[in-house]
Amino acid sequence: MDWHPSGWGRLLTRSPDWRLKLDGEHVELTIGGKQYRQHAADDERVQVVPGLFWARVVLQTQGDGVLTMYGLPNGQASRLAAALQHVRFARTTRGRKALFETLLEQIQSWLAEADALIDRSSTGRRWITHEQQQALLAGRPTLPIPPRELEQLFLDENVHQDLHSPSHRAVLDALHDWQLDWPAVWAEANATMATRELVLAKDFLDRVESKPLTEEQARAVICFDNRVQVVAAAGSGKTSTMVAKAAYAIDRGFVEPERIVMLAFNKDAARELEERAQRSFDRLGMGDIAIEARTFHALGLAIVAKATGRKPDIPEWAIDATLGFNKLAELVDDLKDRSTHFRTQWDMFRLVFGRDLPPFGAEMEADGYDRDGTPYIRTLQGERVKSLEECVIADWLFYNGVTYDYERRYEFDAATDTHRQYRPAFHYPDAGLYHEHFALDADGQPPEHVSDYLEGMRWKRQQHAARGTALVETTSFGLRSGHALLDLAEKLGESDIELDPNPDRELPDQGAKPMPDADLIGLMRTFIAHAKSNCLTLDDMAARLRRMPEDQFKERYRRFLEIAGPVFQAWDSALADERSIDFEDMLNMAAGLLEQGHYESPYELVMADEFQDASRARARLCRALVSRPGRYLFAVGDDWQSINRFAGADVSVMTGFREWMGHGQVLMLEQTFRCPQALCDASSHFVSRNPAQIGKEVRSAAPAIGPVLQAFQMNRREEVQDGVRQYLATLHQQLLSGAVPQGRNGRVTVFILGRYRADRSAMPSDWKTAFGSTMDVEFLTVHRSKGREADYVVLPGMVNRSFPSLRADDPVLSLAMPDGDTYPLSEERRLFYVALTRARRSVAMFTLQGKHSPFLDELVRDGAVEVTAISGAAISEERCPVCKVGVFVERNGPHGAFRSCSSYPLCHNKPMVGRRG
Repeated sequence: MDWHPSGWGRLLTRSPDWRLKLDGEHVELTIGGKQYRQHAADDERVQVVPGLFWARVVLQTQGDGVLTMYGLPNGQASRLAAALQHVRFARTTRGRKALFETLLEQIQSWLAEADALIDRSSTGRRWITHEQQQALLAGRPTLPIPPRELEQLFLDENVHQDLHSPSHRAVLDALHDWQLDWPAVWAEANATMATRELVLAKDFLDRVESKPLTEEQARAVICFDNRVQVVAAAGSGKTSTMVAKAAYAIDRGFVEPERIVMLAFNKDAARELEERAQRSFDRLGMGDIAIEARTFHALGLAIVAKATGRKPDIPEWAIDATLGFNKLAELVDDLKDRSTHFRTQWDMFRLVFGRDLPPFGAEMEADGYDRDGTPYIRTLQGERVKSLEECVIADWLFYNGVTYDYERRYEFDAATDTHRQYRPAFHYPDAGLYHEHFALDADGQPPEHVSDYLEGMRWKRQQHAARGTALVETTSFGLRSGHALLDLAEKLGESDIELDPNPDRELPDQGAKPMPDADLIGLMRTFIAHAKSNCLTLDDMAARLRRMPEDQFKERYRRFLEIAGPVFQAWDSALADERSIDFEDMLNMAAGLLEQGHYESPYELVMADEFQDASRARARLCRALVSRPGRYLFAVGDDWQSINRFAGADVSVMTGFREWMGHGQVLMLEQTFRCPQALCDASSHFVSRNPAQIGKEVRSAAPAIGPVLQAFQMNRREEVQDGVRQYLATLHQQLLSGAVPQGRNGRVTVFILGRYRADRSAMPSDWKTAFGSTMDVEFLTVHRSKGREADYVVLPGMVNRSFPSLRADDPVLSLAMPDGDTYPLSEERRLFYVALTRARRSVAMFTLQGKHSPFLDELVRDGAVEVTAISGAAISEERCPVCKVGVFVERNGPHGAFRSCSSYPLCHNKPMVGRRG
């Protein structure tokens, strides 16, 4: 059939004669003696446009552009349009059929691989690993149409003859499977496999250790993903789980024994792992098998030696904490001897910048309280100033030999009916200069909670302007940023007062005690360990300092970096002199050799113990060891027990395990065999106040024997040893009478745990003679007690400013720790948790009247314990509302008996007359 204009159409539209016909999917046009052939499947190439009586046909040619033919009657035009539509529809249907077949083949091919992976997992009783999943997802074809159009294609009646046929139902099933959340499918398959494996491997899991594994332990053993972290509560059997994992891997043929390594933090721990594993193998009839347990130190050295052909030397002082401290002290002394500037800056930091400032406007930790309850800070010179910022200025003045008066009466009478006599913050008599320090931020605004502050500032300025006295001003922002002291030095210089920084200036007896040398050396050693572990240079840390918020005490951080630079260089020079490297350098070197492919790890299963105490360098080495395909990392630890930050540990490698490793399973061991439930509840609630800690619900299988928590108050520190003796005597009598059951070997074990070694004085020297028949008593620091347990734990130093130690978490470490834990006293909180959870039966805490540890106060507020006398009698006291630490006690004075705070002379508060506790 062909189409052409009608006679009238040609006449009235003045159209030349033309003929158009369809040939399959093409149109052929004859016009003006020329012929054109064009594909009809494209709406843009051939168009039929109806008119009032006649339509026009528009053809897009390849050579002559667009041709428009007129005069086709509308009736014929409709038939032409229908014919073209039929051609186009037929072509579209064929195309969609072809597209469907192509997509279906791709989908079915990928689904076959996915199903095969699940089948292999099921028949082989193996975990579908993250690595396998990612490889399959990477090979999943990217379809050219979105999901909604894909579904429309699979349901298109024009493409499929019978949507309800069995064959097409199978096609729709494939579409359904394609659209599944496959990671969730694999997770469900793994869960099913693990549940079945608990039954199939029950005999093995019951015999691998001396007692059958718990379900939690067994699931951790069965989970064979590429990266697995087990968060293990104290006393939950993490070592049993590690040993069982190794035995299971060998028994199932997953990993050859020589391809397994267990990593520990010291030789003793490595030896224990090796011995435990051997006992387990013997129990299973696998006595001819042995696996390797190594320290990070030994493994790192071996890697560097094999990759470079030269075993590096690490001096003992770069490994042992005590030797490292002593070495650093020598280096610091040498720097002081060689450089007056260094010595000046070192002691400037100790004396002036030893304490960090609280956030702008926040409450400060006061040294004491005046009679009216006003908190104060004690300066080096002995004054009581109203803020830590004023204390920094006063101590800076003292260190530089500047004579000053604090809050001396203004030389003119300025008192009015609304203002009492003016007392400027500082006065410099040698210069006739006054100095006010204003609590203003970078925008010149005071803290939000302070009212009428700006009005007070204006009044003070007016006094000086009206009377012609010279005034210099500093602000909180200026002090924190460092500008204030520079400006003050310049103003003092203009008044002919020269600064005379003198580290040897004698400190008044009544003055504040500065940061001890030993504390700063210890802080510096920790800082170096973290900086090296994180591969941070001094320039890196200076850049980090510049990015810190402006309300922080950036000048303190800057001054710390100023003295850290020479110490850092001296440390590295001492290593170079001995042609050696330190522990952190060695670990990073070993990790780098693995990462760069200069050494291939021989291990397929790497098991890391006590992962909560890993430094970033250790975590990097673990990651590098398993970076090749088909490798497994099994890390076990408890972030609640991360207490070795001073030695380079960074708890964020555990709390951020997935971020560190790229992915990973995080499993829990929440059932403990050590502490009774009440002690689990109290200790868990306490440590979990830090939101950065990984949450877990600790359940106990241990029965309660007597009170799990006790707290005894003594009047004076000298009485603590006698109190401990009385506690042990009572326990001794209970054991003899049978009121309390004996321990595992006929005697109970007692740990006396101190925050410091000095707490050893609380241990009765005659305990063996007096009580040795029923108990073994041992003193340990809390740090040394990690990994051990006893029936009874005694904490003799639950005293304010002792436990927790206020110097343990210095904020300057954040410069070297990218993800430092910012929760207040977080390390000390974890340390106290460790102390509590050493006990199988009970913890007894000793405190002093009016000096309760804030950690003890927290347990009391939680209702976990009540403080009593050593006799058990209740204590009725009234806590001082000003210092919030001391209690009101009876005293005698020249005017008779009175009551005042037990913290006197640090707190002068007295209760209102007639008040009684």
